[in-house]
This record gives sequence, structure tokens and C-alpha cells, in this order.
Amino acid sequence: MPRYRLCLLTVALAVSGCGGPFPQSTLEPRSDFGWAIDHLFTDIFWWAAGVFLVVETLLVVTLIRFRHREGRPAPRPTHGHTVMEIAWTLAPAVILVFVAVPTVRTIFATAGEAPADALKVDVIGHQWWWEFQYPELGLVTANELHLPLGRPVQLSITSADVIHSFWAPTLGGKRDAIPGRVNRIAFRADSVGDYSGQCAEFCGASHANMRLRVVVDSDSGFGRWATVQLAGPAAPAPGTLAERGKAVFARSACLGCHTIQGVSPGIIGPNLTHVGGRTTIASGLFPNDSAHLASWIADAPSLKPGSLMTRMQPPLTDADIAALVAYLASLR
Repeated sequence: MPRYRLCLLTVALAVSGCGGPFPQSTLEPRSDFGWAIDHLFTDIFWWAAGVFLVVETLLVVTLIRFRHREGRPAPRPTHGHTVMEIAWTLAPAVILVFVAVPTVRTIFATAGEAPADALKVDVIGHQWWWEFQYPELGLVTANELHLPLGRPVQLSITSADVIHSFWAPTLGGKRDAIPGRVNRIAFRADSVGDYSGQCAEFCGASHANMRLRVVVDSDSGFGRWATVQLAGPAAPAPGTLAERGKAVFARSACLGCHTIQGVSPGIIGPNLTHVGGRTTIASGLFPNDSAHLASWIADAPSLKPGSLMTRMQPPLTDADIAALVAYLASLR
């Protein structure tokens, strides 16, 4: 390939990477934690840009001024230059101070405890999904974390199996989820929205599929969501496909793994009490619609490698799966 075409291709590929959208960009913060990191990044970036500009300018001037010319005598060697040596020792030290002070300040500002009125949420990483417990509200959900706008939040993060890492880039930094240990992160969301996140620590076959969503609601919207979550699921109407699905759930292996308030006490898999009200399934991997839910029930490992939700034995019939889908979709 001609060199100019290779250059054009390289430029085209580089420009295509700037098109977006970027749902997990740290450069669009939506919390006080995120803004603190963004300001620190911006400050350090300009210091780095200034150093780069000075160094490259001196390099270019040197290359041009002292380049080899025919008939020109060789340059006279110079041994030592006290002023220059002091300058290039002090300058980096001063720059490091200007970088270190705001960095340490930001570390302390983002590592502190949340205020006493903060909403407390326990985050538990599992292979490969997220459990969210609200101890003050007495509710448990999975994979979709709802938070109120403008209220301080403290997430206490741990793991039920291997090391994971909780990361919602627009809201805050990463925090490792380590078995037997609790790490905390505190922030205050400043914009209503739906923000993507994921596990940021390799944790096995479906690490890349261990996603999460953070839904920031208005204060009243969060209150309504919590009220719905605390209520038990409505019983399906008699004679409906959903009622049959409830019977299928009660006689299958689903009962031993998943909790549905008032129906089953399973603790291995995600809480399904209000699964029909979630926007995604499989830890944010697929939209929560009938087609994906049916495929997931039929053969989860084929959609998500390593999934602990194996195919049931004996396998469910298509009619049983359709009934289960109708029942789970009704749990809102």
C-alpha cells in the first residue's frame, strides 16, 4: 500500500474514534465526585501540555540551530553549566508540587465518609451480576441501581466470590469489590439520567458481560420507585398465561435460586421480585423484552459464557418458557 494511502487510512481511523456516543466517558461527569476528578485531570493536562510545549520547542530550536552544515567547525564541548543544572532540577520540582497538592487534596475529598443523611447502599459483586441492598429501606434489587438526585450516597462495596471492581464512570471512580472486605465510595449525583457502568477487574469468563446501570431519579421519582419495590408483586389474574407461569416457576429449579417476595426465598441468583420493571436482563447485557427473556431462560450459558444459570433438567417446553416470560414480565 502506498505510504500516502496508509497515512490517510490512519487519519480516518483516528477521526472515526471521535464520533461517539461515549456512554461511559469520564469526561462527562454527573456528580461531585466526577467533577472533582475532571477538574484534577484538566489541571494536570494543562501542566503536561505546557511541559510538552517547552521541551519540544527547545528540541526543535536545538535541531535547527545546531544542525550539521558543510564547512562549519565542530561545536565546542561545554562541561557543566551551573545555572542550567539548577534550573532543570528546580523546575520539575516546582511542577510536581503544583501537581501533587491538588492531587492529594482530591484524594482526601473523594475518599472521605459521606454525610450522616446519605443514602446507604450495599453493593455485592457476584459472578457475573450486581446485587444492591438498601438497608435503611429494607429492599434488594439487582443490576440496576436507583439513586435520588442531589442526595449524598454512600456505596459499601464487597464481593460474594472473587475480586470485582465497581465502576460507573460518569458518577465516580473505581472501587474494588473484595471478598471479606468493604470499600466505600461517596458521591452526590447532579443530573437525572440513566448511566452505564461495568466491572473493571477481570473476574472470569463473563467479566466483559458484568455490566450495570445507575438510574438517577428525581427525589419524588425515587420515592415512588422505592414504594413499588417494597410492595410485593401483584398476583397474576386467574386463568392467564402469567398464572400458569407462576406455577411453572414454583415447580422448577427457579424456586431454589431466585427470590420473589411472597413466593420463593432463593438466594443464589438475582432477586426477581420486580424484574418486569427493569430495563435490562443478564446484568445489563440484553434489553428486558419477551424474546431475550425467553432465550435467557432456555439457555443462559449460550448467551453469557460461564453463567451459573444452567439449562434446566428436564428442559422446559416452549409453552412453559412462554408462561414463565409472561409471569416474570408481570412482576413490576
